[in-house]
Amino acid sequence: MAKTAASNKVFLVFPLTANAPRFPARWGLQMGLLVLVMQVVVAGKAQAPSSATSEAEKATKVTVTSSINASTSEKESAKPGATVSLDDLIREALDRNPSVKAAAREVLASRARVPQVRTFPDPVLTTGWAGNITPYSVQRGDPSSYRGLNLMQEIPFPGKLKLRGQIADREAEALRWDLENVRRDVVAQVKAAYYEYSYYHKAIEIIQKDQDLLGRLTKIADARYRVGIGIQQDVLRAQVEQSRLLQRLTVLRQQERTAQVRLSTLLSRDPETPIGEPTPIQQSKFPYTLEEIYQMARDNDPGLKREQRMTERSQLAVNLARKNYRPDFAVGYMYQQRPILPDMQGFTVSVNLPIFYKTKQREGVIEATEEMIGARDRLEDRQNSVNFEVKQQYLSAKASEELVQLYGRALVPQSSLALDSSISSYEVGKLDFLSMLSNFQTILEYEIDYYQELTNFETALARLEVLVGRELTQ
Repeated sequence: MAKTAASNKVFLVFPLTANAPRFPARWGLQMGLLVLVMQVVVAGKAQAPSSATSEAEKATKVTVTSSINASTSEKESAKPGATVSLDDLIREALDRNPSVKAAAREVLASRARVPQVRTFPDPVLTTGWAGNITPYSVQRGDPSSYRGLNLMQEIPFPGKLKLRGQIADREAEALRWDLENVRRDVVAQVKAAYYEYSYYHKAIEIIQKDQDLLGRLTKIADARYRVGIGIQQDVLRAQVEQSRLLQRLTVLRQQERTAQVRLSTLLSRDPETPIGEPTPIQQSKFPYTLEEIYQMARDNDPGLKREQRMTERSQLAVNLARKNYRPDFAVGYMYQQRPILPDMQGFTVSVNLPIFYKTKQREGVIEATEEMIGARDRLEDRQNSVNFEVKQQYLSAKASEELVQLYGRALVPQSSLALDSSISSYEVGKLDFLSMLSNFQTILEYEIDYYQELTNFETALARLEVLVGRELTQ
């Protein structure tokens, strides 16, 4: 028995005596190869994953690969006047967005790491000679001269490889939920950009429609001024309002173009690629209570799922750190061929001695425990953040929903009737021009505000979808 101070390993050598049967040199090589094959077979059996884990990994790989290998062909440019649906843009974004592809690659990379850490270390094959300087040349008549080979296989303490595989598996699962979060976030961004684009497009339509109406009012004011029953101030005021609409129209067109570029960026398109006209936004139904949204978020939020997997990973890391108190082993086979003596064959067994456990293994357990506590705190923090985000978006959606109802059922119809009445009264001289113009401005603002609140409502639902994992904008 021998002990090396550098590695703290004890080697037990069992040489065969000179009286043992002498084997041909090729037998030693064959035995060495046999040991190597046996170790590979044992390692393969020991690390064979369970069927449930294999199925889960296959399902994950299919999902991730679909995020990478989806069609990336360039969409045909939208023709002038053609409409584009939100569903088509979402599918294209999930197929082409670089952040989705990058996250999917990270998941595949992490999955590839799991079988690596479950596998035994590679066997080490060593060969050498002692004698002449010529390779594998021995000195005749010198019994200490030899040529030979050693084969060594390290064997971690039972349970360590399994824990390392479970830790890598939890890390891969955490990255899978990161991918899910990226996918949901991209969908929410596409929806928000599309709703914004649709809002600007509709606002421009309203301005253009009201430009025609204002042109008609200007003609009425000019006709009244020409026949002497109106004043020039009315004509000038109408012209000022026309200029103001032109200024607002210019700003809206710039904002519409910015929304188009934002959509193109999310779709990984060239910024100059036409998007097409958006389809009109239809108000979604939102029958859920706040408690139902809270529960859906607790069950489906990808951030919570990720932190749960990282908490499990931290607990497994603590278990592995405690396992490190247990020594690892190494077994080896050696063969030596000597010039005038029988061939020597033997086996070695080594074990590391964790004598520095106070500053190594014990500190490793403390480190892993602190990381586990931190992971639990992050899980709690994520839960608090989810509750806040749910409440914030829920209140925003409800407020916008009420305003949409108010604008659609009361303010816009009433303002429209007030404008029609004021135009009729102005034409017969029963109302001044400024009062009629005020009613015109009011209906214009209410119509635009209606679509602004509708956009806010749908955007708030899209942001809630990231947390609850359910389609709300239908």
